Amino acid sequence: MKWVRFRIKTITDMEDVIISTLYDIGLEGAQIEDKIPLTALEKEQMFVDILPDGPEDDGVAYLNFFVEKKEDGSLTVLDETVSVDAMTEKIRTELEELREFCEIGEGSITVDETEDLDWINNWKQYFHQFYIDDILVIPSWEDIKPEDEARMVLHIDPGTAFGTGMHETTQLCIRQLRKYITPETELLDVGTGSGILAILSLMFGAKHAVGTDLDPCAVEAVAENCAANGIAKEQFEMMIGNIITDKTVQDRVGYGKYDIVVANILADVLVPLTPVILNHLKPGGVYITSGIIDDKEQTVVEAVKAAGLEVLEVTYQGEWVSVTARKMA
Repeated sequence: MKWVRFRIKTITDMEDVIISTLYDIGLEGAQIEDKIPLTALEKEQMFVDILPDGPEDDGVAYLNFFVEKKEDGSLTVLDETVSVDAMTEKIRTELEELREFCEIGEGSITVDETEDLDWINNWKQYFHQFYIDDILVIPSWEDIKPEDEARMVLHIDPGTAFGTGMHETTQLCIRQLRKYITPETELLDVGTGSGILAILSLMFGAKHAVGTDLDPCAVEAVAENCAANGIAKEQFEMMIGNIITDKTVQDRVGYGKYDIVVANILADVLVPLTPVILNHLKPGGVYITSGIIDDKEQTVVEAVKAAGLEVLEVTYQGEWVSVTARKMA
């Protein structure tokens, strides 16, 4: 299968306008490339595998539109057959009309062709099995090597927005979980995403896990990963909603019942989360946090102490930090 990519260089302020305009001529599913920082809401929703802040926004944006190319070289757009040149001219006409009454930046159009663009599977070439200490993390399309058959194996496929365990913050949490889990552990995983922390906790021997997340897609991701790792449905309960602000979610999660709460979230979310989590921990329960960039360490430590928790340990990997604390008995 061949695809033609129409790539437009514009400015970030015009992204939505141009996408809407070109939608009317049959171009859908824009891929946006820019350096706009994440909004507060977007940061709040990114509960796992958080990356550091990106480069400063320079106001430049690239919009990519892909259209399948037929064997005769033509395209089908809005149920009409058009040539690549004709489609390019349509795009140019729309951009020039926009330019008459607003600034669109350079407005240049680059056209190229991509061979066998497989939206579902091509990314698999970039994700391979790897190790977290003695744990093998392996996707479904790879085989376990004979020398790894005795290892603990986590079967997980990357989701569209969820972590795989490759990020330092996830690994920090995993190491802390191993220290505190017992066969009686009731665990709460806030911002569970792919479910990796709760699933590994159950594999380490925890009794039961509850996961919360803002993204409804987490339900399917968790179900698939539980099935892949032999985790029974009754072992892992999923809830969608914001535990910080939603009393219904707080009530469903339950109060004073968790031996461990783990939260791999941005520091700015951990601050309001921590006093809420205090209500869900048992006396003596352990609170494991990460997703904390190093210059936010003190902010989280202070929030933990302010909530009345005892800081047990602060651990590091790269530029990331994990803070582990205990609720007073």
